[in-house]
Amino acid sequence: MRAALVTHSSSLDHVAPWDHPERPERISAAVEGARASRVEIVEVEARPATRTELLAVHNESYLERVQRVAMEGGGALDSDTYVSAASWTAAQHAAGAGLTSVETIEGGFADFGFAAVRPPGHHAEAARAMGFCLLNNVAVTAAALVKRGSKVAVVDWDAHHGNGTQDLFSGSPDVLYLSIHHAPFYPGTGRVEEVGGGLGTGTSVNIPLPAGSGGPSYRDAFARIVLPVIDQYGPDWLLVSAGYDSHAEDPLGGMGLVASDYEAMAASLGIAMDRTNTVFILEGGYNLNAVAESVAATLNGFAFGRVPIERSDGSDPWVDNAVAVDSLFW
Repeated sequence: MRAALVTHSSSLDHVAPWDHPERPERISAAVEGARASRVEIVEVEARPATRTELLAVHNESYLERVQRVAMEGGGALDSDTYVSAASWTAAQHAAGAGLTSVETIEGGFADFGFAAVRPPGHHAEAARAMGFCLLNNVAVTAAALVKRGSKVAVVDWDAHHGNGTQDLFSGSPDVLYLSIHHAPFYPGTGRVEEVGGGLGTGTSVNIPLPAGSGGPSYRDAFARIVLPVIDQYGPDWLLVSAGYDSHAEDPLGGMGLVASDYEAMAASLGIAMDRTNTVFILEGGYNLNAVAESVAATLNGFAFGRVPIERSDGSDPWVDNAVAVDSLFW
């Protein structure tokens, strides 16, 4: 199995003017983890997303604002989201990394992709930066895939709910958004009742978990909800908002996962997607050792995992899932 490791040097140049947990060293840790995996790594430089690709997700006035603040030397967009002089270039390449991954897979050079880029993206809305995020990297890739007729599933296992991604596709039947996250927690969205609207009713699936939830809770949720919903939806492409702040050692996430839990989740997704047409895109994760170990586990799990994820009670993960899914979402 070959994984496209897509990154860009500009990710290291997006630097906060104050001490900030979302720091350049996160990229070095993710790259180290990918290289330490047992997967054959194909290193690829991310291309920048085009203006047209960005406009499929973000408002022109918002793009102009972020670009202008960067050109003026940087500044704070909210209490914890910043722009530096190099941030616009970094954000363009972060938004283009998923697209580069898709192109690399379709070119036959890799089986799946991991985009190790920053700033992260899943909190970014059409006209608003928040939660360390400037451009919604996953959404840019999803929108481009939908434009050409593909059905896309997004699985978000970051500790924080991806409010931006959900909002951008809440009315679309072409993007399934599944989030498993800490709640109540920042940004305050991601309730079970948030299921999308209009033609997209039922395509937003939220699994809020209490503080401290660990592997058994996540594995149950994958067995009972995530995997059967993906199977029922039948996506052409899977994008994973791969945040690692649910790791027990993370200073911000408040959850209890370990590297082997990410391996199990990734293995189940690999089986569901026949180990292809999948791109993991880095979101949160602020303990560098945890990021490195968890990225390696993610790649190994997706490429080599053989056993479907199991419920914590040891029962067959494929039994009665349809009942649970139908009663909640369809």
